[in-house]
Amino acid sequence: MKLTVVQYGHPVLRQKGARIDRITPEIDQLINDMLDTMYDAKGVGLAAQQVGKALQLTVIDVRDAIDRPSTLELDRQSADPASIMPLALINPEWTPVNEPVDGAEGCLSFPEIYAEIGRPESIDVTAMNRQGETIRFRCGGLLSRAIQHEYDHLHGVLFIDRMDKATLKKIKPELDGLVYSTRNALKKAKRRA
Repeated sequence: MKLTVVQYGHPVLRQKGARIDRITPEIDQLINDMLDTMYDAKGVGLAAQQVGKALQLTVIDVRDAIDRPSTLELDRQSADPASIMPLALINPEWTPVNEPVDGAEGCLSFPEIYAEIGRPESIDVTAMNRQGETIRFRCGGLLSRAIQHEYDHLHGVLFIDRMDKATLKKIKPELDGLVYSTRNALKKAKRRA
């Protein structure tokens, strides 16, 4: 089922997600719904906060991003990133493998806004998968960037928080417009409830 992607200005985007201790039928359904929502929006990642749930859960699928390659290592062996897609990461943690590099980022909660953001090119990841198993892997390229971007969402951090001041100043009118429209939509929904 397709869910609504909340836009910048919605308070849930600033909430740190609660840890998930076990995979319930509700969590499994949320993963399916988040994947449907992400595919419908033509995104490569989606955090639970972006569908109004403050949880430590994100889904990622970089298979269609052929212009921005990804790398993957499982058990220190090179592997095809497609072999683990779509990916559901629960309570993820990561550590950098190298220094940050700039790369283009967008966000489904910030339609049509893009910027260069510095993030480590490769990271080591530990998380629980949708079967409740601990998974560990090293990744690079777009997969690494997507995981870091979604991890930030899980902690109430947005990609605008990582932009330089000049970029933020340039996009301020778009950000102000998003906040205005989001807050108006929330007020209307509250009046209807």
